Amino acid sequence: MKKTAAWLTRYALEQIGVKYTFGIPGVHNTELYDELNNSAQITPSLVMHEGHGGFMADAISRVTDSIGTLVIVPAAGVTHAASGIAEAYLDGIPMLVITGGIRNDSKFDYQLHEMDQLKLVSGFTKAAFKIDSHEEVIETIYKAYDIATSGEPGPVFIEIPVNLQLDKANVSELPAYIAPKQPALSDTVIKQIEAAATMLMQANNPAIFAGWGAVHASDELVAISEQIGSAVATTMQGISAFPANHPLHAGFCFGPAAAPAAQNAFDNADCVLAIGTRFGEIATGSFGGQLPENLIHIDINPDVFNANFKTAIAIEGDSKQICQHLFNALKLSGLAKDSTQITQQIADDKKAYRQSWYQHDSKNRVNPALYFDELRAQLSDDAHLVVDDGNHTFLTAELMPIHQAYGFISPTDFNCMGYATPAAIAVKMAKPNKEVHAIVGDGAFMMTATELATAVSQNLGLVIGVFNDGELSQISQAQQIPYNRKTCTVLPQTKLKGLAMATGAEYVSIVSNNDIKAGLTKARALALDNKTVILDINIDYSKATAFTEGAVKTNLKRMPLPTKVRMVGRAMVRKVTG
Repeated sequence: MKKTAAWLTRYALEQIGVKYTFGIPGVHNTELYDELNNSAQITPSLVMHEGHGGFMADAISRVTDSIGTLVIVPAAGVTHAASGIAEAYLDGIPMLVITGGIRNDSKFDYQLHEMDQLKLVSGFTKAAFKIDSHEEVIETIYKAYDIATSGEPGPVFIEIPVNLQLDKANVSELPAYIAPKQPALSDTVIKQIEAAATMLMQANNPAIFAGWGAVHASDELVAISEQIGSAVATTMQGISAFPANHPLHAGFCFGPAAAPAAQNAFDNADCVLAIGTRFGEIATGSFGGQLPENLIHIDINPDVFNANFKTAIAIEGDSKQICQHLFNALKLSGLAKDSTQITQQIADDKKAYRQSWYQHDSKNRVNPALYFDELRAQLSDDAHLVVDDGNHTFLTAELMPIHQAYGFISPTDFNCMGYATPAAIAVKMAKPNKEVHAIVGDGAFMMTATELATAVSQNLGLVIGVFNDGELSQISQAQQIPYNRKTCTVLPQTKLKGLAMATGAEYVSIVSNNDIKAGLTKARALALDNKTVILDINIDYSKATAFTEGAVKTNLKRMPLPTKVRMVGRAMVRKVTG
C-alpha cells in the first residue's frame, strides 16, 4: 500500500492515544497538519508561541492519560519550544516532539531551517530520532512513545523530512500499537519490600516524603501512612500525592525550609520512606534538611539512589506497584500504630503557622492566607490548580491545601516562568467539566499572556489569578537584604485590564481583603459561563514564606567565610548609606 509519512504519522499517533497536539504550521509540516485535521481523535491546536505549546503539552501529560504532543516547524520552532521541552525533561514528564525537517532527497545545501536538530535537543530529551524512510515512521513513533513513558518519563524528539510527509511510498504493514506489559516484581525486590516493612514497623517515629512519582500511588500512600502512623510531607511536584485535609498531612518540604508541621515531623523521624523523589534542590530547601540512617527510597530511576542522601534500602520500580506490595506486607504484621500524638502535633503546628499569617498586617494589599482560605472554600476538591514559578509558588505550596491527586501542577526543576497560563488553558481543554484556576505572578504572566487569545477563541472558562505587586518579587526580595538594590526586578507598569481587552478576556480585580470573596465569586461565575478571566490580585508579598527564609539561611551558612563577611558588610554599609 502507498501512504505519505504524514498519513502514517497520524495513524501512529492515533494508535498511541494522542488527543491533542500543539504548535504552529509552517512549510515543513503543512501536510502533517492537514492529516491531523482529518483525525476524529486528535485536535491540533494553534498556539501563539511554540514555548507556550511546550507548556501545554506538558500539562496534558500531567493531568490526563494521553501524552502531550508538539507538532512544530524545525529550527526556530524547536528553539522556541525548548523551554517547555526542557521543563518536561527535568520534571520527568512524558512528551512527544514532532518536527518537520529539510528534504533528505535534495542535491542542494543551505536549505531553509537546515541544522542538526538531533544535536540541538540532545541535552534536554530522553532520545531523538530522524526518520529516513516511510517504513520507519510507525515503528519510530511507537518506540519514541515507549521511551517517553517508560522508566523516568521525559520528552522524545522525532524529525520527519518534509519530502517524506508529501510523497507517497510503499509500506509493508500498518501494525497496531501494543503496550509493553508491566513486569512482575522480582524476588529481590519483594525481599527488599519485606525488609522495608520490617524497618517501618520497628521505627518509633516514621515519616514519609512523596514526590511526583508517588502521585499515581496516592491511595496506597494514604493506606501506608495510616498503617504506620506516619506524617507525610511532599515535594513541590508531589503536593497532590497526599490529601492536605488528611490529619497526617504535614506539608511541603522538610528541614529548615519547611513550615513547622513538616519541619517538626522530620526532625523527630527515625525512619523515612521516600517515594518518587530525587531529593532535588527545591524539594529539600537547597539541600538543607537531614534524614535518618534508616532511609527507604522507592523510585523508578536507580540513578537517584544515594545521590544526595545515603539510602538504607533502595527499591527500584513503579511506585504504585511497590506500594501495593508494601502495604500488604505491613498488614501481615498485624500491627497498626497509633497516630494520635503526631496528628495533634501537626494540627497545632498548622494552626500556629496560619495564625502568624492572619496576624501579619498587609496594609492596603491582599493577605495571601486570606486569599487562599477563600479560594479553598469556593473550589471543589476535583478542581485543578496550575501554578507558575515565583514567590507565589511557595505561598501556594504552604497556604493552599490540595485534596485530590493531580489537583496541583507546577514547573519545578527547570523552574521556568510563564508556565501557568498556557498550561491552565491546556488543562481546561482536556478537562472541560472541571474548574481550572491558575496562580501566576505578574512577571510570569507577562511572558505568556498572549496565549489567552487561544483560550478566548475556544470559549474556555478558566480563571488566571495574577498575583500583582509590580516586581519579580522572589528575586527582588532576595536582592533587598544583601544589596539594598532592586536591579532589573521592578516591572514596567502594565494595565492588566488592557491585556484583557486585547485578548478578549474578562477582567476582575481584588484590591484589598474586603474584595476577596466577591472578586473570586465573580471570576468563577464568569468562568462557569465559558469566559476566560484575568483576576488581578493586589497581593502582599511582604511576609516571607518558611521556605524562602529557610533556604536563604541554609545557603548563607554554606558560603565561605570571606564571601559571607563581604556580603554582610556590604549590606550593613548600604543600609546606612542607602
